[in-house]
Amino acid sequence: MAAVPAEAALPARSESPTWRRFKDAFRRHPTAIFGAVVLVLMVLVALAAPYLHTVDPQALSPIRRLRPPSAEYWFGTDMLGRDVYSRVLYGTRVSLTIGIAVALLATAVGLAIGLVTGFVRWADAIVMRVMDGLMSIPAVLLAIALMALTHASLGNVIFAITVSEFPRVVRLVRSLVLGLREQPFVEAATAAGTSLARTLVRHILPNTLAPLLVQATYICASAMITEAILSFIGAGTPPNIPSWGNIMAEARSLFQIAGYLILFPGAFLSLTVLAVNLLGDGMRDALDPRLARRM
Repeated sequence: MAAVPAEAALPARSESPTWRRFKDAFRRHPTAIFGAVVLVLMVLVALAAPYLHTVDPQALSPIRRLRPPSAEYWFGTDMLGRDVYSRVLYGTRVSLTIGIAVALLATAVGLAIGLVTGFVRWADAIVMRVMDGLMSIPAVLLAIALMALTHASLGNVIFAITVSEFPRVVRLVRSLVLGLREQPFVEAATAAGTSLARTLVRHILPNTLAPLLVQATYICASAMITEAILSFIGAGTPPNIPSWGNIMAEARSLFQIAGYLILFPGAFLSLTVLAVNLLGDGMRDALDPRLARRM
């Protein structure tokens, strides 16, 4: 009897259901693939900005001020003679840094507070009233108020936007935990004497990650828009940091004679936010079992 090769004797490794749903959802949603590709390109542009820029984005050249787009200056020059192309490239780094940082911080803080709030009943009444108070203020106005109390810097912008975004994460996680804590597996863990921290980490946390991942993409897109608004009105990043909001703010008085100064940074901002939202929609369809069964 011929010997069976060891490779043939081993069972084929099957794909996980989550990964299979991911592939199926993205296959049915080419827009999600487009969003992922555009977002990856934007990240690569941000990382390679020091090698892709033509001149120093802060270099002043009054004799070259307000040059229209040309072979020498692809996106033209601004009122101080600075190369708009180089400034837009470095603005990609600022916007993506703020968007990703706010998404991570708001998700982490909201997750920690939401887990405790949803599982500990006495903390729910106290914490959620504070969250309701923060959510009663529009996110942009809250960020403006916080920036008015501090000085303009990249770190303070991230902090201000995070404070305006994390209450929504707390409410999302709390609603998930309120449903999960009544499930038999959680009640069994509690009856077995499992500690609160172990119950939250082992049984509750894994069931909240999928909705949180989708929510994080929308927070990232919202943070980039909020940063542009803050910078546009002069309450965001300092003028010496090239960001899309700063570039558009400096060009608003020249819109009628040099519209390209707003066109290019605005196009980059819109395309990036659109890519993040499309990616979030695809992830939502992939991670939500009810949508997967419906499709």
